[in-house]
Amino acid sequence: MGFKYMLVVICLWNWSGSLAFATSDDGLMRVSLKRRNLDINSLNAPRIKEAVHLRDLGSVDENCCKENVVYLKNYLDAQYFGEIGIGSPPQYFNVVFDTGSSNLWVPSSKCIFSIACYFHSKYRSRISSTYTEIGIPCKIPYDEGYIYGYFSQDNVKVGDVVIKDQEFAEITRATLALLALPFDGILGLGFQDISVGKVTPVWYNMIEQGHIYDKVFSLWLNQDPMAKVGGEIVFGGIDFSHFRGDHTYVPLSQKGYWQVEVGDVLLANNSTGLCEGGCSAIVDSGTSLIAGPTSVVAQINHAIGAEGYVSFECKNIVHNYGDMIWESLISGLNPDILCVDIGFCSDNEFHTMDDVIETVVHNQSWGGSPTRENPFCSFCNMIVVWIQAQLKQSNIKEKVLKYVDELCEKLPNPVGQSFVNCNSVAAMPHITFTIGNNSFPLSPKQYILRVKEGCSTVCYGGFVAVDVPSPQGPLWVLGNIFLGAYHTVFDYGNLRIGFAEAA
Repeated sequence: MGFKYMLVVICLWNWSGSLAFATSDDGLMRVSLKRRNLDINSLNAPRIKEAVHLRDLGSVDENCCKENVVYLKNYLDAQYFGEIGIGSPPQYFNVVFDTGSSNLWVPSSKCIFSIACYFHSKYRSRISSTYTEIGIPCKIPYDEGYIYGYFSQDNVKVGDVVIKDQEFAEITRATLALLALPFDGILGLGFQDISVGKVTPVWYNMIEQGHIYDKVFSLWLNQDPMAKVGGEIVFGGIDFSHFRGDHTYVPLSQKGYWQVEVGDVLLANNSTGLCEGGCSAIVDSGTSLIAGPTSVVAQINHAIGAEGYVSFECKNIVHNYGDMIWESLISGLNPDILCVDIGFCSDNEFHTMDDVIETVVHNQSWGGSPTRENPFCSFCNMIVVWIQAQLKQSNIKEKVLKYVDELCEKLPNPVGQSFVNCNSVAAMPHITFTIGNNSFPLSPKQYILRVKEGCSTVCYGGFVAVDVPSPQGPLWVLGNIFLGAYHTVFDYGNLRIGFAEAA
């Protein structure tokens, strides 16, 4: 893939960076964008909270994508965003370029009853000569509710490229949480399969209208907080200065999200157990965090000394049944049915329902619906995973059960991020994801988030819990912590994703 094709490059600059369009000497067309530093409020507030079936989101096409599951987030920790134009002449908006969603939406001039809209740029259809009315109402899932609006059509400018007749959502009613967002809207880079209303995504139309020829875009995020350039998204190709070595390419496991299969997740050099047989991972540029199964995140929390949630149900199972679980695993009993044999789980405990996927930490669904899984069943299965992982390290029973009991005190914090001791960061272990039979380690410097608070620095662990059962899960969401460490190629032509060490 050479530079003979026109490449649309999005440069992400610091929050204070100027907005200017330029064409560099290498032939890449660049658009200056903004990057913000996270603060305590933006790290305490973000949520990766729910996973529901698409047909429950009020999509215009109620029959689409019945087998797909989506998770919800509130974008409060989104760091990287930039300017696009909509209409003729262009009206400019700051948007997050989000691989975890597929719609383009911005506030509408008709958003007059939501306070949040008054603090953001609003699209005014009446002053655009290329506007086409559609008017079909829509609602887009956002955190604990929806933002409401209707579909319109107009030209969209990304850099110096103008995508004609792009359908997008004008938002007319938004939650107060939108007030906290330093950007106006979202430009989704996911697949049409998960687009609300089955709207064609902007980057599909870039390809269809001949603006880019290679069906590829790539992402580089600069993790140096003092650097002027925050990163680049390159539509149509790759900037070879952004990475070292070769990319490891893995096929998409499910089209909709940019989703791949991952293998074991290692803590230092030790298995965390759950993903040895394979897990799914969504690559998501719309969040800074990494989200994953509670059973693994709890082990990470314990290793890095993060604050956690204490579950007495979990501790009771360890105290009363830990010996039995140990002996059953030693004797070769199938771990998948161990908790059924003990009586914590029923044979149909894990059947798939069509409403909400919940976290085990709350003992209730995030959306407020009754839980589908007995919490004792959830904790029992986690304890089985933990003991299995420790058995492979040849640890003695007393040491293992003590460790597992401590894990019950380190469950991921359900109401925000987990504090860690900044003075201990250097001694924390590497955390390694196995993708395509290759190892992708994250150092403590990469997965610990440092935030200035007055004259001091506060440190947070960059991992949160999201629990999605089979067949869609177990699921990881790899946000900007991972993407900052690894240059990522989103190859639509070959339905694959590539990762290489970021330069």
